[in-house]
Amino acid sequence: MNRLETLKSLYKPYRYTIKGKCTILETTSGNFVVKDKPKNKDLISIFNYLKSRNFYYFPEVYKGSRDDTYIYEYVEDNNTINPSKSEDLITVVSLLHSKTSYSKEVTEETFKEIYENIKNNILYLKSYYLKYYDLFLKNIYNSPSEYEFLRNYSKLNAALNFSERELDNWYSLVKEKKNERISLIHNNLSLDHYLRSDKDYLISWDNAKFDTPILDLYKLYQNNFWDLEFKAIYNKYKMVNNLSQEEEKLFFVLISLPLEIDFTGEDEFTICKKMRKKLDYVYKTEEFLKPYYSTDTEN
Repeated sequence: MNRLETLKSLYKPYRYTIKGKCTILETTSGNFVVKDKPKNKDLISIFNYLKSRNFYYFPEVYKGSRDDTYIYEYVEDNNTINPSKSEDLITVVSLLHSKTSYSKEVTEETFKEIYENIKNNILYLKSYYLKYYDLFLKNIYNSPSEYEFLRNYSKLNAALNFSERELDNWYSLVKEKKNERISLIHNNLSLDHYLRSDKDYLISWDNAKFDTPILDLYKLYQNNFWDLEFKAIYNKYKMVNNLSQEEEKLFFVLISLPLEIDFTGEDEFTICKKMRKKLDYVYKTEEFLKPYYSTDTEN
């Protein structure tokens, strides 16, 4: 008997719906959400820790959960037309970080490794985009996607130069530090993972871990940059959980990195559509960052 058949025999649902990685069971005794347990992660311990820190913005897990699954309370989202959904989400996230943050002792290798990983990513993207720039420049006639890329190559390169310069500035701030602020982070933030019913809920905690809180801001920005007025969200976050100079600078470095554009394996229309979204990311990020810098980001 497979997992779904076992659950049906236990809970006797009159309807079940498979939605992404979840199965929603509708029964006479209530509705439940069933998800596979994430590998090498005990979410029960994480939720108990959150309760000990007076943070309750997550669905309850029932004691009847199986060895291979978690069974959650079902939350009916009443938040679909809420114009302040993003600000409500960031309020919950800022509370998550402030209630779970602590100072962790680190070695000089901690920041050096972060620096080298990001530096290598920047150098890879520079080489990747230069390769396609040289290739497309040789063509007598360019496809629409090639032409669009050539028109915007200088903007991509400027973003990479900016992120590389700011990464060096960040490293000069932290290379001799002995401590780092750590929080429990959700690590999969998006507007889709915030629900509002009788209270606020963050769902999909499978990637949760202890790390720098800026990773949550970074993931939210990447996942929903086009849907958000991020300046207002960012300022609201800092009202509860202010960032240090080095934390803010690292956040700016991460979001300023252009996303890799794939030129292969798809039809021309799809390539153009995906490229436009990734170029929009660069332009919107530049507009967000401008007020924080006195020099033009293209320098």
